[in-house]
Amino acid sequence: MKLVECVPNFSEGRDPEVIKAITDAIAAVDGVNLLDVDPGEATNRTVVTFVASPEAAVEGAFAGIAKAAELIDMSQHTGTHPRMGATDVCPFVPVRGVSMEECAALARSLAARVGGELGIPVYLYEAAASSPERQNLAKVRSGEYEGLTAKLTDPAWAPDAGPAAFNEQAKRSGATAIGARPFLIAYNVNLNTRNVRKAMKIAALVREKGILQKDADGEIVRDAEGKGIRTPGLFTNVKAIGWFIEEYDRTQVSINFTDYRVSPVHEVVDAIRRVADQEGVIVTGSELVGLIPQEAMLDAGRYYLNRQGVNPGAPDDVLIETAIRSLGLRDLGPFDPSEAIVERRIGGDGPLVSLTGRQFVDMLSSDAPAPGGGSVAALCGAMSAGLAAMVGQLTTGKKGYEGEWAAMNEMAVAAQVLKEGFLADVDADTAAFDSYLTARAMPKKTDGDKQARRKAIRAAMIATIEVPLRVLERTAEVMPLIAVAARGNKNARSDAGVGALTARACAEGAWYNVCINLQGFKGPRGPEFRQRADAALETVEAASAAITAQVRQDLTA
Repeated sequence: MKLVECVPNFSEGRDPEVIKAITDAIAAVDGVNLLDVDPGEATNRTVVTFVASPEAAVEGAFAGIAKAAELIDMSQHTGTHPRMGATDVCPFVPVRGVSMEECAALARSLAARVGGELGIPVYLYEAAASSPERQNLAKVRSGEYEGLTAKLTDPAWAPDAGPAAFNEQAKRSGATAIGARPFLIAYNVNLNTRNVRKAMKIAALVREKGILQKDADGEIVRDAEGKGIRTPGLFTNVKAIGWFIEEYDRTQVSINFTDYRVSPVHEVVDAIRRVADQEGVIVTGSELVGLIPQEAMLDAGRYYLNRQGVNPGAPDDVLIETAIRSLGLRDLGPFDPSEAIVERRIGGDGPLVSLTGRQFVDMLSSDAPAPGGGSVAALCGAMSAGLAAMVGQLTTGKKGYEGEWAAMNEMAVAAQVLKEGFLADVDADTAAFDSYLTARAMPKKTDGDKQARRKAIRAAMIATIEVPLRVLERTAEVMPLIAVAARGNKNARSDAGVGALTARACAEGAWYNVCINLQGFKGPRGPEFRQRADAALETVEAASAAITAQVRQDLTA
């Protein structure tokens, strides 16, 4: 299913009734999953996060923008956050099965509706921008609401949709920026000072924009055109400002991570700690605004475990808890990863993986056709990867294995990633089979019914082949990791051997499922599927045989 995230920011953070009316309008759209509503009193701004199909995302965004235009009067608005409209920004973010280009098209479609039907001036930004000059949100929003009168009459800043005039509608609603962008993390670092100048300096030193250079007399150094010359900050793809938050009685460095893969959260936070220390300021913790991708938290957890000299190939929950504590995300209040991490809000483990071991085996032993061998094969794969990661963690830090620590760290991290893939496929295999049964039960009274049924059956059959094939090919990726584990802590040598055996069971079981599902498949990709399956099984069999032979020798020598 295609999934888009939408993160409209509304210029109201103090009136709960207005906020509820806006979010109710969004949530009322069929197919919208409202994930987070984060109001800020000092900023007088609410960040709303929801996910939906592309079509529902546009409808939900339009409903929220229309309600905000009705209830928020920008001529009366004050707040610490830069803003230019009742709905200040409304970005679309690709989440699953959607490209950035598709999200840009959604932004343009929404802009046309907002400008045409609501009469609100709209500027397109980032991936949806109509020109390179408009990609940067800060430039689009320069002058804020108070500067719109001049901006809307400047031909260079004519809106991309809606009227180019500061009429009664624009006076009330302001202008809205609609765009498409990668996942943005809104994040605040808490300082133990009320000195805003300190916070602003720290923000300037780390952000991409940097800080203005000054001469010995404290005057700003300017270029030939009179513009201030800046020293670039420590990180790219980072925007930051310093401000005072009255409700916390402290300052913060408020950050937007526009690409957390380029400038990771943990690296920026640690840099702020170093810079703050030079300014005599202490970082007391952090605050997340809205949601954060799980990848960012896992990366942070691995980073801090590495710093401790601990093997970073830990389970996801351990990594996330390590990140929470290390970043100080509970400094200002509770932090619940099931609420704050976007993947966990969309949906965590599947129904089978969520069962206890007994529940799973009891269901397996019932007369239900699923779960079956395909799900069991995937579970074997998860256990093989899990054993490899365990051996790695039991080896790192162990005296006598110093030369293997780096390899064990790398192996355990990779094994945990593969483990999560196997676990997802425990449910995916059963879901594919259930979809096939559902397709077979579709009506076939009319020609249209028959055509739709044939199409659904074919799609479901391909899924019943692709899932076990994916499991099988992933098992081939596990084997080199188990080979590394077999060099690890000798007291866990048997665990490495069992890992090789469960991997072999996973591979052959998955191969059986590919073959049996290919029997009824007449598509042209059949030979390709079988060739891939045979090649992967051969790889796993050879690797498993070599590892188990070595383990037997080691245990009986």
